[in-house]
Amino acid sequence: VVLASCWEWSRMCGFTPSHKMIFLVLCGIIAAAMFYLYVFAGQPRLWKDTTNALFIAAGIFWLIAVPVWLKQAWRPRVAAISGLAGLLVILPTWAALLLMREVGPLLLLSLMAIVWVADIAAYFAGKRFGKTKLAPGVSPGKTWEGLVGGLIGVMAYFLIWYAAVYYFGSQFGAGVGVYWARALLQFGLLMPLVFLVLGAVSVIGDLFESWMKRGAGLKDSSNLLPGHGGILDRIDALTSTLPIAGLILFVLPKP
Repeated sequence: VVLASCWEWSRMCGFTPSHKMIFLVLCGIIAAAMFYLYVFAGQPRLWKDTTNALFIAAGIFWLIAVPVWLKQAWRPRVAAISGLAGLLVILPTWAALLLMREVGPLLLLSLMAIVWVADIAAYFAGKRFGKTKLAPGVSPGKTWEGLVGGLIGVMAYFLIWYAAVYYFGSQFGAGVGVYWARALLQFGLLMPLVFLVLGAVSVIGDLFESWMKRGAGLKDSSNLLPGHGGILDRIDALTSTLPIAGLILFVLPKP
């Protein structure tokens, strides 16, 4: 998934064929080094420092750089800048997938579900009530009403998730109940805000990938998934949400 995403991103950067190959090799080396560090190196402190650095970089990128990038409608004149942006999109996502899967598969699934619920709720709310365009120059189909509907859907999902964990968490198994639920339950009354932030950030990931595609003159990131576009078309919102979740869960001070 990581390498396929890197290949798709290289199509949006305006690289020459040789530069595409260099970019893919670089991505492969970095991703393989991260996996080696995670599985074989026996250096938990180094792995923790590496993931923390990636999540901090991703937080700066998604919460500061990308909103400014989209507001200014910026098109990089140097392809290497788009390539660097691709590394900040994909590699922190790879680190988040590894780390959250280690904590617990249901933690990862719970966070990914925030994105899916927000997207589905936004689609139906936008279809029914959408009038005010959110970012017409980037994604003409998105509306502010859809965004609000998506966040309402996230809150409904949070209530269901919380009830399931509170009343049935022990039935999922001791390991699951101790680790994955605790990772989120530690936020207490701030938990709804965490879910809302992640739901909102998912929209930024979607918009940014759409902007990059439009700049490259592409409708889909690729045709690797016939009828559905490319890998990035399916995980665009996850590329912003999972690293920010990693930043919240593993880097920022806990309440």
